[in-house]
Amino acid sequence: MQLRSIELVLPNVADAAAFMTDIWGMASAGVKNQTHYLRGSGSFPYLVALEQGERNFVRSVTFVCTEQELAALKQRVADSGLAACPTQSTDLGGGEGIIVELKEGELFRFLVNAEEVDPIEGSDLPVKLTHVVCNAIDAEATGDLVEKILNFKVSDRTKGMVFVRCNNAHHSTAFARAGFASLNHIAFEMEDMDGVMRGIGRLRDHGMVPSWGPGRHGPGDNVFAYFIAPFGPVVEFSTAVEKVPDDYQVGAPEDWTWPENRIDQWGMSDKDFTGLRTAEEAFKFYRDWQSAPVL
Repeated sequence: MQLRSIELVLPNVADAAAFMTDIWGMASAGVKNQTHYLRGSGSFPYLVALEQGERNFVRSVTFVCTEQELAALKQRVADSGLAACPTQSTDLGGGEGIIVELKEGELFRFLVNAEEVDPIEGSDLPVKLTHVVCNAIDAEATGDLVEKILNFKVSDRTKGMVFVRCNNAHHSTAFARAGFASLNHIAFEMEDMDGVMRGIGRLRDHGMVPSWGPGRHGPGDNVFAYFIAPFGPVVEFSTAVEKVPDDYQVGAPEDWTWPENRIDQWGMSDKDFTGLRTAEEAFKFYRDWQSAPVL
């Protein structure tokens, strides 16, 4: 299973798309029914969909999987009583599957038969999404739920987050111990560390500075730089997320501590806690469909 894309609804979608292509560094994959599709250099048809709407919300976070994975997932979801429904994707790449609403409202979509596209050149394009992190009221309960129902695995626990994987990448999602439910941030996998650093420089050219970073995380070991996008959400340049084996030892909060005044491995950058907190509340999940049997 792989994380593929996130689908956002927001006003002024053209301005948001212009920022993501002209400044952040994505490529346009086209516009369809007032939805702007933005891609990276990899084989997914798009990584971010920006749909015109009256207010901000997350329509879905999309994973692609095999027929076998989907069949098993449908059974577990049906047995769980979670709100869900079959879905036929009208987004680029198509595909069919199910969309599931977790207990705190997170909307995860799982597709099979979604088309891929030829990769394109561009060392400053993101390759793919590396993770989409959600804020949670009860991160432990949500982590337990996605292990049981989605067959994800918890990789690490820190004072701030429960990190969860759906393949051998350390985390494809995580649940922040925020006390509220919303989108925390969207992380883009860059080709290498130079791609991250050039991204920071490109945004500085446009008067933007990181809200946190550059730095290197503990869990996942990835290099990062976080920015607050003009249209609301937190977006991250990232690279080199750790690959972990099936028997990876799940870390506990006491395993991930730092010297005083340090919050990552390098300790070279300040963090705009207030600004990030506000941005992390900008996009909540919103379900616009009725639950229906998935079997």
